[in-house]
Amino acid sequence: MQGRDGDGEDAAGSGGTGRRPAPYGRPEGRAGELQRRLAEFAAARRWEPYHTPKNLVTALGVETAELAEIFQWLTPEESARVMEDPGTAGRVADEVADVLAYLLQFCEALGIDVLAALEAKIERNEQRFPVAESDRRADGGADETDGPGGERGKANRHPSE
Repeated sequence: MQGRDGDGEDAAGSGGTGRRPAPYGRPEGRAGELQRRLAEFAAARRWEPYHTPKNLVTALGVETAELAEIFQWLTPEESARVMEDPGTAGRVADEVADVLAYLLQFCEALGIDVLAALEAKIERNEQRFPVAESDRRADGGADETDGPGGERGKANRHPSE
């Protein structure tokens, strides 16, 4: 994994601590290629001055809302079948692409390796929410706290939070 400075470590370096490099830089593989294409697309149109983190995260929120709008009044059962209708399936796929494009551009602007950041978050969540602990609580732990100093009821949050 490349760091922002391209040497494979984060700016501070791992210093032999065994810690993984920080999730900075452009990802390798397909995600990195798509991120590069988006950057080239914007550069060819001279859009870089507008692609600030604030503008990109705002656009990401708008596109996420457009995706949510498709599902807004559907029942849970209807939402599970949304891809069965070709017209709706196309709209969903387009909005997903818009969300991902703005997320990749946001990560490009801030130098975040989106896949490394996701991997690090999954690893933290695996530590925070062990399976054995989840299996003990049939009610999802609504009365538990989020660790030392945590507020009651916060342990029932979605792990992405």
